[in-house]
Amino acid sequence: MIYGVGIDAVEVERVAKIVAKGDGFAKKALTPNEFAQYQKMSGKRKVEYLGGRFSIKESFSKAMGTGLGKYLGLQDVETLWDENGHPITTSNKFEGKIWSSITHDNHEIVTLVVLEK
Repeated sequence: MIYGVGIDAVEVERVAKIVAKGDGFAKKALTPNEFAQYQKMSGKRKVEYLGGRFSIKESFSKAMGTGLGKYLGLQDVETLWDENGHPITTSNKFEGKIWSSITHDNHEIVTLVVLEK
């Protein structure tokens, strides 16, 4: 049974400006595992990764119906890759299956999260 659906989009240019300022936002927004992957990247890939992970957290919060804030924080949602490179999203705030998708082009990063119980 579908519990919730969330979608989010971020502008690549906006994320690029954040990345150019250093790792401050990334350290706050990414879990330690996500940040370890982020540090191995450079250039456009780093921008896509940070934007995608932040957007997934936003999509997840919308699917939960809580938004980011008191109940759900940035560290409560993590997206890594499986052996085939597919995003695998987990959260300590949801018991059930989390389906996630990330796509990007030169202008936007868009994510979708479906929660299933």
